[in-house]
Amino acid sequence: MKVYFVGGGPGDPELMTIKAERLIKSCKVCIYAGSLVSDEVIAMIPDNAEKHDSAKMNLDDTSKVIKNASDNGADVVRLHSGDPSIYGAIGEQMRELDKLNIDYEVVPGVSSFQASAAAVKKELTAPEVSQTIILTRIAGRTPVPDEQDLALLGKSKATLCVFLSVSKIGDVADKLKESYGAACPVKVVYRASWPDQQIIEGTLIDIHERVKARAITKTAMIIIGWALDDGNEAVSKLYDKNFSHEYRKSV
Repeated sequence: MKVYFVGGGPGDPELMTIKAERLIKSCKVCIYAGSLVSDEVIAMIPDNAEKHDSAKMNLDDTSKVIKNASDNGADVVRLHSGDPSIYGAIGEQMRELDKLNIDYEVVPGVSSFQASAAAVKKELTAPEVSQTIILTRIAGRTPVPDEQDLALLGKSKATLCVFLSVSKIGDVADKLKESYGAACPVKVVYRASWPDQQIIEGTLIDIHERVKARAITKTAMIIIGWALDDGNEAVSKLYDKNFSHEYRKSV
């Protein structure tokens, strides 16, 4: 018996790994994040499978379901949105499984930050502008270590992908204006890859009002950084005809 922590991807069922699809379609027991996983992905769960919406459950509840499945020799698919290793709370679940001596495996998935970058058709790294991407969030009910405060991370001027923070986008912008400048581009993608996906574009000076006007308060990715600027003209050396490497000689 094994528990599979499966990344269900950002929403579009075609943005799912072949392995994830196989496990979901053949599972006997599935615990899924009903508030985050798309209906199309949930529809892949067999009709005769035992289904549990984790939005209504706590850690003890999910552990009990898994223990019962283990007693019956049935594998469990623990279906998460995006990639389970990013804000998936799988660490605490794994510790419970270790206590129960139950085997588990993690199946990665496409994250919402990747789907959002695809939606806005931008490369998150730009030569001479940003060669670093930071995945983070602003403090809320879950605190953030002081040394990882958004204002401090902003000093890197890296491309920031801010999860779970759109309800506080005004605070996000305020923390970053000094480092990035008020004119820094911001893209907010609501429900990336879902049928009702929305993209809000702005700068640190006006993105709060633009998001507020759309009444978006959750399920959105915030991308911030000068790599998003349409005026970027620096190019990578990778395809420069004068740049040689082990597979290609310079012209």
